Order: sequence, then C-alpha cells, then structure tokens
Amino acid sequence: MHEFKYKNNRLYCENIDVESLAKKFGTPLYVYSYATLVDHFLKLQDAFKAVKPLICYSVKANSNLAILKALVKKGSGLDIVSGGELYRALKAGCPAERIVYASVGKTDREIEEAIRRKILFFNVESSAELKNIGRISKKLKKTAQVAIRINPDVEPKTHKYITTGKITNKFGIDFKTAEKIILAHKDAHVRIAGLHIHIGSQITESEPYIAAVNKTVGFIERLRKQGIRLDYLNIGGGLGIIYSRETPQTAKEFAGRIIPLLKRSGLKIIMEPGRFIVGNAGILVAKVLYIKKTPVKKFIIVDAGMNDLIRPALYSAYHEIFPLRLKKGAKDKSDIVGPICESGDFQAKERLMPKVKEGEFLAVMSAGAYGFSMSSNYNSRRRAEEIMVIKDKAYVIRKREDFSDLVANEVIPSVIR
Repeated sequence: MHEFKYKNNRLYCENIDVESLAKKFGTPLYVYSYATLVDHFLKLQDAFKAVKPLICYSVKANSNLAILKALVKKGSGLDIVSGGELYRALKAGCPAERIVYASVGKTDREIEEAIRRKILFFNVESSAELKNIGRISKKLKKTAQVAIRINPDVEPKTHKYITTGKITNKFGIDFKTAEKIILAHKDAHVRIAGLHIHIGSQITESEPYIAAVNKTVGFIERLRKQGIRLDYLNIGGGLGIIYSRETPQTAKEFAGRIIPLLKRSGLKIIMEPGRFIVGNAGILVAKVLYIKKTPVKKFIIVDAGMNDLIRPALYSAYHEIFPLRLKKGAKDKSDIVGPICESGDFQAKERLMPKVKEGEFLAVMSAGAYGFSMSSNYNSRRRAEEIMVIKDKAYVIRKREDFSDLVANEVIPSVIR
C-alpha cells in the first residue's frame, strides 16, 4: 500500500528514519515516497492494460514539479484545470498531446494558451464554453479538440463537497442537452473528439462508476446510430484510498468490473486519477509544541495548522495520526490542533492517542493528495517544505518559504509611505 512503515519502533519512509528528516529540515514537513507514487501509477496501468488507457494524473491533487516529472517519465499524461497547471505540466516536460484540460471557468487567456500549445483536448462544461473555444480557435486560425463533459446524474456516495456527477452540481452537461449540442455542431474550428465524465472524489465503491459509464456507453451507441463518430472516452478519476477503515476496491477489482463496458464503447480510454496515485505517497510531519489540559479536554498542540492541511477543517476528513516513535501503553482522547487563530484549526478531534511529550513528532498519514496543493499563507505562515525520499536519499523538492516571500509581491503606495 505504501512505504511508510515502523522499523525498530521508528517510522521510516522507504529506507530513511522520518524523525531524522524532521530534525534536519524542520516542521511542518511534507515527506513523499517515490516508490509509493510510482507503484500506484504502475498498478493502475497494469490493471487496465487490456484497454491501453492514457492515464492523465490529476495535477490538482499535488502539483509539485518533481511529482509531475516522476509520473511523466513513467508515461503519464496530465489532467489540468488552470493556466498555472498548464505551465507546470509543460515545465515538467509533459508532451502537449498527453494533456487534457478541465474546469468550468476557463478564461480566454487560458484557452488561447492551451490552443497554441496544441493540447490533446479541452473537457467542455457548457455550450457557452464550446462557443467561446470556437471563437478563439477561429481568431488563432486553429482547430481545437474538445470532449463534452457529461453529467450522468449519478450519486457517488462521497462527501457532498467532492461530488461532481449529480445534476445539481455545477459540472458537465446532461445527456439530452449534450445530444442536441453534438448533433447541431458545425463549427469547423472545434472538433468534438470524445466524451468525458467525472463523478466525484474519494469514491470507494465501483457501482457509481459502473452506472455512470453504462449510461455514457449507451449514449455513445445512440450517437453512433445517428452517424456521430467519436475517438475518446475519458472516465475521469476519483478512485478512493484507505485513510482509516475504508475498504476501497483495488485497481484490479475496479478494472475487472469496468473494462467490459469500456471495450463496448469502442473508443480510446483516458483516465484522470489523482488521489489514488499520490494520496498515500505522502505524510505531513508536525512537532508537538504544547500539551494543554482543561477540565473537559486534552489538546495536543502542534506546529502544523489548517493552512498546511485543510482537509479535516474543510471536509471533516479523517487522517490517521501516529507518533514517529512507536509507543505502547494507555491512550487518551485528545484533540490534535494547530496554531491558527480559528476554532476549526484541527487535524483530529476526540482521537485516542498514545501519551506524547512536547518536542516529539507526529505523522499525519495519507496527506499526499490535497495537502500541500490546498495549503495557504493564512496568518502569514510560511508554507511547509517538501521532501521526496528515493530509497535511502532525501531530496528537497520545495524549499520552505522565507518571510520575505510572503510580501514579495506586495506594494505600499507612495502616498502612505
């Protein structure tokens, strides 16, 4: 599952003692296992080899250039959602023909740059966006490829904030409207090359996928009877991982259930996994600053706040939290909280934790996805350093910010100097 394991009662990342990294690089600290990252990508690739998919890693999950480069070198494409992510994708050396571009709100500037770069296609979210891409393509005297994003109206059984496949969500186009758009399409500067679906994130059951893909394949067959020929079916991402007691399907189990449907489509398959690849490849290391006891609570106050990992505050997400030195004996119920001036600043509540002391270190597990990529400078805090471990060597893949970085782009008007 991952390469974070206890050896001689100390937590290791691959062949390195994590505590040695915390002491050398300081905390809060993101630590990633290269072996875990690559292994999860290759497992997915192997599970779906019968349909030879283009696997486009979802950059939003973790956009560090080293992570992107590691995956691109293994043959991954990239799924992007902004001009900044396009810049990162190209900087990481991803061929443009392996880049797909989602987002409900692409700007003219973003669309123009992506067309100039000759990406594989845009995932189009509305008829207005399709028209705009056509207008910009015509201005550039180019032809852009698009995939129509379908909203299959499927309940993915995940947190409501990361559900994207219900008709009440802002994403995609319903089947009836999509059919009208495709049949009426005549813009020579935009080629409708495929269909795209993405029903949500952290989905642990295959049934919602099967329902969504089944509906979409039926739609493809209906279009085919009307003379519409497509090239691609992009089934999105959202495969769940183990944070605690979840029992998500393995890549092989998922592939076994969905490949027959994909073959039925007769199209080239694209996938957009993010969390599945990087989620369990990273941890957040925090230092215990204080132990605080009140008449009703015990607080373990650490130096990693909601600005470093916002998932617990935002989604009530659960992350396992372990001391870097394995401890036996009695456990106390504790809230693990950070230094941010918000009551929502916590990593865990009412968690049974072994007795830890001030100055010791904790590991917030499964923090590789939507950890650093959603972090901020709230309270003028510097964002964490990021380290990648490859076997017995640790590499800095993002330096910790200086205080000067926090104000580098700020300007005081001369009138108030």
